[in-house]
Amino acid sequence: MNTEEKDKQAPCQTQGIHILAKPIGPACNLNCDYCFYLEKRALFGSQKTFKMSDKVLRTFISEYISAQPTPVVEFVWQGGEPTLPGVDFFRRVVEIQRHFAGAKTVTNSIQTNGTLLTDEWCAFLKKHNFMVGISLDGPEKIHDQYRKDRSGKGSFDRVMRGLKLLQKHHVDYNVMACVARETAKHPLKVYGFFKEQNIEFIQFSPVVERLPDAVSKKHGLRLAGPAVLDGKNESADVTSWSVIPEEYGDFLIGIYEEWVRHDVGKTFVMNFEWALNAWLGNPSPVCIHAKQCGRSLVIEHNGDVFACDHSVYPEYRIGNILSDRVMDMVERSISSGFGVSKESALPNWCLECDVLRACRGGCPKHRFETTLFGESGLQYLCAGYRKFFLHIRKYLRAIAQLLENGLPASYVMKAVNGPLVIKLDNKTEGRN
Repeated sequence: MNTEEKDKQAPCQTQGIHILAKPIGPACNLNCDYCFYLEKRALFGSQKTFKMSDKVLRTFISEYISAQPTPVVEFVWQGGEPTLPGVDFFRRVVEIQRHFAGAKTVTNSIQTNGTLLTDEWCAFLKKHNFMVGISLDGPEKIHDQYRKDRSGKGSFDRVMRGLKLLQKHHVDYNVMACVARETAKHPLKVYGFFKEQNIEFIQFSPVVERLPDAVSKKHGLRLAGPAVLDGKNESADVTSWSVIPEEYGDFLIGIYEEWVRHDVGKTFVMNFEWALNAWLGNPSPVCIHAKQCGRSLVIEHNGDVFACDHSVYPEYRIGNILSDRVMDMVERSISSGFGVSKESALPNWCLECDVLRACRGGCPKHRFETTLFGESGLQYLCAGYRKFFLHIRKYLRAIAQLLENGLPASYVMKAVNGPLVIKLDNKTEGRN
C-alpha cells in the first residue's frame, strides 16, 4: 500500500462511524402526513413482513462493534416504528451486544412515536439504559394536525400516555418535534407546552419534502429523493406541509428569545446547543451542520446499507451487511456524493456567507434551490437558517464570554433581563 492510499484510508480508521438501524423497515402503526419513510414500502415489492431476521441482526451488531474505531459504540434504532418487533426482539439485541462488546462500551437509543409503550417496555428501557427519543410536535391541536393513525385519528393522547410512562419509570428521554408549515406559526405555544410537561431536552426538525420527480415516480413514490448537486433537479416545488424557510427561522428565534431569558441551564434545545458549538469553533455533532457527511449510514431490515436516512433509494445502495465490510461501505458512502462534496459543492453564495460556520450548507438532500446569481445547490432553508443564526449572534457572543471566564452560561439571562455585574480577576465589570 502506498502513502497516498494510506492517507485516503486514515480518516475512516480514526473517526467514528454511525449506523442507524431500521429493525422493522418502513412499517409503522401511524400514517403521519409528512412522513418520508412510509412510502419506502414500495421499494420492497409485495413483501409483507419487515422484521429484521436474527441472521441480519447478529451480523450487523458484530460487524458494527468490530468496525467502530472508537471505544464507545452507539446503536440507534429507528423506523418506521421500531417498537413494532416487540420487547423480546430488543432483549435479543442486548444479548447479542453483550456477547460481542468485548472491551467496548455499547449504548442504545430508540426513536419512537410512543404510542405502543407499556410498563413492560419502559421497565426494559430503564434497566438497559436506553435513551428514548419520542416524537411529539406540541399541544394536541398542533400535534394531531399532521400525526394521525391509519384511520385518520390524531395520535396525541396515545403519545402523551407513552411520555407519562417514560417519566414514571425515570427513563432518559428527549423530544423530537417536527416543524411543519402550520406548526411554525406557533413557536411559543409549542415551547410553552413542552415546558408544562417538564420536558428538558428538545430537538426541532424542519419538515422539507419535494414533490415527486421522474426518479421517484419510477419507484412508485410520492416524494422526491435527495437533490442532485449538479443543478439538474426537475423541480424545487415542495409539498403543502413543508415549512416556509423564513417562518422556520422565525420559529427558532421566537423560542430562543424565550429560552435565553428564562430557561438557559434548565431546558436544553439541541438546535441552540449546535449553534453555540459552532460559535465556539467545535466540529458539528450532527451531520446537517457538519462540513462533510458520509459516515452516518442506515441499515434496512434486510441488511441493505445506504448512505444516509434520506437516501434509501436503489441508486444509493452501497452494500449489504451479509456480504460487505462496514468500512468498505463507509468508503463508498463518502465517495458517492455524500462526503466531501457536501463541502466542495457549496455555491459561492454560501462560501461568502457570514454564518457558513454554523450552517455549512445544511442537508444536501435539500439543496435544490438557486441563488440570486443563478448558482445551483442552495439549501432550501437558507433564508431561515441565516435569519436565525444572525439574530442570535449577540447572545452566543455573550455566552461564549461567560464560558471563557469560567462562569455558567445561565448568567446570560441576567444580562438579557437587566444589567449584569460579575467579578473577574478581582475587578468589577458591568455589562448590559
